[in-house]
Amino acid sequence: MGPRRIVCLTEEPTEVLYALGEQDRIVGISGFTVRPPVARKQKPKVSAFTSARIDEILKLRPDFVVGFSDIQADIAAALIRHGVEVWISNHRSVAGILDYIRRLGALVGAGDKANAYADGLQRGLQAIERDAAALPSRPKVYFEEWDEPPITGIRWVAELVRIAGGDDIFPERALESLAKARILEDPDEVIRRAPDIILGSWCGKKFRPGRVAARPGWHAIPAVRTGQLFEVKSPLILQPGPAALTDGVVEIARVIRAWAEQEGAAACRPRS
Repeated sequence: MGPRRIVCLTEEPTEVLYALGEQDRIVGISGFTVRPPVARKQKPKVSAFTSARIDEILKLRPDFVVGFSDIQADIAAALIRHGVEVWISNHRSVAGILDYIRRLGALVGAGDKANAYADGLQRGLQAIERDAAALPSRPKVYFEEWDEPPITGIRWVAELVRIAGGDDIFPERALESLAKARILEDPDEVIRRAPDIILGSWCGKKFRPGRVAARPGWHAIPAVRTGQLFEVKSPLILQPGPAALTDGVVEIARVIRAWAEQEGAAACRPRS
């Protein structure tokens, strides 16, 4: 049977459980949940990301609470002290997201459905990767997760950029799990690495391409010279759940394919 009254402290368990048809088990969700949209209408909101209304969660009599990362450690500790069973995942990669889906399904007694769902997501990624392999060239991509200070993309984002046909310009930073370790102390490093595409996903606020292009010296970056600055909405890419493996990577692949087609057309243009 598995747990019957689940509180989801972040969006990804909510999205997974709805995808598995197990949404009736959910009794509370994060206030930042946007996927699926129906969840916001059906479920009470009891947490943010770094804080939660512990008393409200306890009133829901949960038998299982799901959260994400060390950032929610204090929330987890408070609930555990009240005798609540809590699972905090800490995955940071594409493989980790797929494994997370399988584990969550197993924990709630829906392992077969979760395995089938994860297998389908993996096949989708493989299809995108096959299509990307046929592109004539691969762009260098700078992904910015925050602007003040600039923070580069996390590991699963860099991996999805690669799957979509590009190369993240800060692969060494992507391996750092904490955002503070991905702060660009020297933004001129982006100029030196010369990305062909700039993707922005400023968590909680709108990406401003014009503001990025106006940074000192950034006019020399190929992406800025050719206007290749695009937003990927943060709910699509910054949650380590199904959204990133579906709509998020599809959006990145769309941008990269358009760039590759533009580059191919330019290469075929006759020179006078």
